[in-house]
Amino acid sequence: MWNKRFIMTILLAWFLIAGAWATHNRAGEITYVQLDEFTYEITITTFTNTQPTTSGWPPVDRPVLEIAFGDNTTAMVERVEMIDLPDYYRKNTYVTTHTFPGPGTYELVVEDPNRNEGVSNIPNSVTVVFSIKTIMQINPALGPNSTPQLLSPPVDKAALNRLFIHNPAAWDPDGDSLAYKLTPCTGENGQPIEGFTFPDDITMNETTGDLVWDKPTELGVFNVAILIEEWREGVKIGQITRDLQIEVYETDNMPPEVLSEQQICVEAGDSVNIEIMGYDPDGDELVLTPLGGAFEVANPAIFTISGTAADTTYGAIRWGTDCSHIRRQPYLLVIKAEDQDEDIPLADLHHIQIWVNGPPTQFTAITPTNNSIELSWFNPSCATNGYDLYRKTQSYQWTFDPCITGIPVGSGYEKIGSVEAGTTSFTDNAGGAGLPQGFQYCYRVVPRYDDAVGYSSAEVCETLIRGVPVITNVSVERTDSLNGKIYLAWSKPTEIDTLEHPGPYNYKVFRSPDLWGSNFEPTPIATLSGLNDTLLVDSGMNTAANAYSYKVELHNNNGLVSQPMVASTLWLQANGADNRVALTVEKNVPWINQSYAFYRVDGPDETLLAEVDSLSYTHQDLPNNESFYYRVKSTGSYTESGFVYPIVNFSQIAEGVPIDTVPPNAPAISVVANCDAFYNEINWQSTDAEVVDVELYYASRTDKPLSMLQKFLYPDTTMYRHTPELSVSGCYAAKAIDSAGNKSNFSTKICIDSCDYYELPNVITTNNDGINDVFRPKASDDIVLKTIAEAEVQIFNRWGNLVYETTDPLILWYGRDKHTGKLVPNGVYYYICNLKEKRISGLEERYKVGFVHVYHTK
Repeated sequence: MWNKRFIMTILLAWFLIAGAWATHNRAGEITYVQLDEFTYEITITTFTNTQPTTSGWPPVDRPVLEIAFGDNTTAMVERVEMIDLPDYYRKNTYVTTHTFPGPGTYELVVEDPNRNEGVSNIPNSVTVVFSIKTIMQINPALGPNSTPQLLSPPVDKAALNRLFIHNPAAWDPDGDSLAYKLTPCTGENGQPIEGFTFPDDITMNETTGDLVWDKPTELGVFNVAILIEEWREGVKIGQITRDLQIEVYETDNMPPEVLSEQQICVEAGDSVNIEIMGYDPDGDELVLTPLGGAFEVANPAIFTISGTAADTTYGAIRWGTDCSHIRRQPYLLVIKAEDQDEDIPLADLHHIQIWVNGPPTQFTAITPTNNSIELSWFNPSCATNGYDLYRKTQSYQWTFDPCITGIPVGSGYEKIGSVEAGTTSFTDNAGGAGLPQGFQYCYRVVPRYDDAVGYSSAEVCETLIRGVPVITNVSVERTDSLNGKIYLAWSKPTEIDTLEHPGPYNYKVFRSPDLWGSNFEPTPIATLSGLNDTLLVDSGMNTAANAYSYKVELHNNNGLVSQPMVASTLWLQANGADNRVALTVEKNVPWINQSYAFYRVDGPDETLLAEVDSLSYTHQDLPNNESFYYRVKSTGSYTESGFVYPIVNFSQIAEGVPIDTVPPNAPAISVVANCDAFYNEINWQSTDAEVVDVELYYASRTDKPLSMLQKFLYPDTTMYRHTPELSVSGCYAAKAIDSAGNKSNFSTKICIDSCDYYELPNVITTNNDGINDVFRPKASDDIVLKTIAEAEVQIFNRWGNLVYETTDPLILWYGRDKHTGKLVPNGVYYYICNLKEKRISGLEERYKVGFVHVYHTK
């Protein structure tokens, strides 16, 4: 063991010495694979130069690289593979294992001096440190994660004035979403390189990962970095940065072109068959290289060359998919066609997206009851994680599309529940409330597969057995606080199971003083014998102040036959605003209302204002402070036949009073500081003609709340001079108040901090004439002490000797040496003031330096 440590220490020391001329790094990236909760296998991949520099320095080989793990630890990582490639490239692979201390975000960084020489967009690249980094997030709540694997190497060639495309061919084995961005190359400490520039006309497709350089116009070597982000369930869980090197050559060679399908969707278990054609305009031989996750999985896709003819090469992809291939994200395949031109080989990239989707299940039974529907289905051919159930009233069909899984947006289907794997039945009873009668209910079931949903089942539809009373009318006939009246009607049940529930029958009617039936009285308000009496007029309630809901129960001698439905009156609210009344309707009914007619009520007369399909209407252009009365009529129906049509109901009569509740616009203010007089002048103006008052607010600092200074009559007063207690700095805002008492929002807050009260003279004359006898701030003592909280002042002579110091903000230097007490010689003196000033943001440190001329005159 000590031999190995000794050798690595010697190697590291040699690397540090050789770093001054180590000019070899071209490109690279850091990837990792999670092994267990906190342990990862980390792979560093670099591409280095094997050609000596123009000055003859040999390239340096790195058998070992150092990595910083982002947890305050580092490690020396040994190379496990070295491959020498054409054009003086060497691929180096370093692998290590590291256990992190726990959940968190970690930045993995590798630095190695230096980059290869001659990189056109990195100033003096031969002296710039090469670095790559990857950010990982360990979060048990998000599950395990490994970085995407980049299957295309980070070195490429481009032709002058020809379109260039590079794709990293990223394959994420976890099925996470990937997003791509351009980012600057990094140097020392993993920071962006100073002076780095992107080549002109280079862009990044954030979805496909295509780096597109629209016809390079300059020969040379260029480096850019690609940032690849991993996203899972809307959360960014990590990112890796690929440092990419592109060499631009001048050539007459024309790049090839690849053609094939670009998007294919299949059900797991089906075969994928894709024909590829590569064409070279110069007739060069082509090499077609397939890249992508479909070639990396178990039971992978297979690519073969099927033939060549003149300037064209044909290939084929065959893939027998299975259940293990199901995933939410598509498999991105990159087909690279590279010609074998003797001058400069050029390439074209072609993308193919393959979705492998989970198979559907189908319903085997649908069984209705009075207020519920039981559903059953079979397990599909692939193991699921569970099933999601969807419901819609009335049928909705869509054309099958192999690329659409789950339920399409806009279908009207709503998710009503989920079950775990192994469960193949579900009872829909509206969460225990019971399904209302009168509708056709349609269902679909969608299997879940890991992070993906499968295809939807076919639709099945059914109606409930009509074994309960179906309410059709709950209409207010009289609005009164004591003797209100409500008309209640229902349809009798027609499909009672008389064997299970034999007669005789009766109805029991219950009332609740609210919309939702949450306070039903235990005693029925009425009991009606038989099935044919289906009307009731309920009276003696406060219909002016309350909505009411009802349920009609069917009973026999054994008690309740089935759960009843609940329906309420229409509740109309009339809310007054400035010159208008906003009318809104609330209701809790099982049928569907198609329209609402809003009426103005004037004694026995009613005037139709509007008939709309929404629950609201605004009556406008009304005088304020007058009462207006309204009621609304709804018109609706059940979707199934056999019920009253149309279903018409009325609300209570509601009163609305237009009141000006709209606040005025905030005033516009301006603030100017008068530093000499120590006050701020605030002016304000309002664009609203109804403003009668303005409130002015002030805060001494930006981090303190505004408090009101004073209220002013408007437009009588539009200006105020404010003298702050401590400093002219501060923040101001205002509010406007209109004649109805409505108050605006705050105006834009304006903060001012422009006065400098610590101006020092540049000359003092110690002749006791009362003019410039002392070195001190020009402002008055009161102002200086208000604005300066602390001071440290030092004064030096021309030789740097300290002649005076004080912590008094007023300074008060009379030109005498602190050591001797004698007048200092005539001359120039240098001062340093370290101040803590009371500013708008609080106490701020400020350094003030300068010169003062000292003259002793008689």
